[in-house]
Amino acid sequence: MPAGYGSSILFAPLIIYTFYRAYIQLFYIPIVLRKRRALQEYPWRLFKNAPHGLTKRDEVLGKQLGWFEFPNPTRPEEQLPMVFPTHWAVGWWHRRMAPRAKPHIKAQIDVVWMAGDPRIVAVIAASTSDGTMPRRFRFVTQQTGTAEGLRPATDWGATPEDIERARRVGIMPSNR
Repeated sequence: MPAGYGSSILFAPLIIYTFYRAYIQLFYIPIVLRKRRALQEYPWRLFKNAPHGLTKRDEVLGKQLGWFEFPNPTRPEEQLPMVFPTHWAVGWWHRRMAPRAKPHIKAQIDVVWMAGDPRIVAVIAASTSDGTMPRRFRFVTQQTGTAEGLRPATDWGATPEDIERARRVGIMPSNR
């Protein structure tokens, strides 16, 4: 056996995993850039005890794993669902939204930070334990629609300025 053969077998899985993680990061970079643009475009707002759940929403198109409801900026009495798409990185949120979660675990999402417009796009974050900063950022888009396609943001009172703001973030809202 050549010298160093044993160490190559030992480190081969680590090297393969390193390449796998680098490959995954390539897909995450566009999402991070959109989060950044959303945070530059919209101010943070705090929501205490925002309605949330893990059930499938019939009015939401596509895959989904959990949702929060936020008030429509033009019609505060109307709640709009912002849905987490099915993704490997939503496990932290999923564990806190679960009905069987212990109260001290659920309490970690009692205060939710949102930067965005629930009619179109948002960055959602949990609060730190002292409530002073957001953490666990998730980028979400409005996915409510019918069999014909996504519901236009103008149905909820979005103005052309609101739609242009979303375009600067990198989202093209449905105009149908």
